[in-house]
Amino acid sequence: MSKEKYIIESKDVHLYYGKNEALKGVSLDFKPKEITALIGPSGCGKSTYLRTLNRMNDLIPDVTITGNITFENQDIYSPKMDTVELRKKVGMVFQQPNPFPFSVFENVAYGLRIAGMKDKKKIEEIVEISLKKAAVWEDVKDKLHKNALSLSGGQQQRVCIARVLAIEPAVILLDEPTSALDPVSSGKIERMLMDLKEDYTMIMVTHNMQQASRISDNTAFFLNGKLIEFGETRQIFTNPRKKETEDYISGRFG
Repeated sequence: MSKEKYIIESKDVHLYYGKNEALKGVSLDFKPKEITALIGPSGCGKSTYLRTLNRMNDLIPDVTITGNITFENQDIYSPKMDTVELRKKVGMVFQQPNPFPFSVFENVAYGLRIAGMKDKKKIEEIVEISLKKAAVWEDVKDKLHKNALSLSGGQQQRVCIARVLAIEPAVILLDEPTSALDPVSSGKIERMLMDLKEDYTMIMVTHNMQQASRISDNTAFFLNGKLIEFGETRQIFTNPRKKETEDYISGRFG
């Protein structure tokens, strides 16, 4: 782990889809081994901002990004940056569980094989450790060679998290990871994320205020493409400095 105070720093980030400005000068920094929740109404720029942090927006045509984003003091938008390496270090978990249509084992081993790992025993070891960290080993240890799509939604999402963990990221980006799941599965994933915080930095978009207040250390409130307020979660939820934040959190918004 690098020694700097922040693992990711972003300064004055603007993002345009064509001529439409979706992010309006966002500056936000993230300390290692904390969970930061990004909250705000639909279409306010949370997920768009999240995707700038591992260059997922590169995959969308006609996107322009200005400003500066560094990961471990490296400019991630530098022409020298290897985006494959970046996305290994800054992994992504999506809103809908998206396991590949093959076995649970091969889903988690996928990144290791892509990286050229051949040692069967080592792969088996990492797959098991990753599934345990993702709190799904007990559910799937007898189904490792079954198609991952045969699992429940909550199990699929935890297998997707294990797939990210297997390649040893430093940061995990989570785009509403529990919004497609039932409350029991959501609770399991929340508990797992709290456990993972000892080893990983996590940045999570959520629409669920209770979830943000339960599991995050810090909260950032977005509105109309701008970062309105950022601070410790307790302060944001109990004593927000901006009226817009207070209105949103208290449900008076919109």
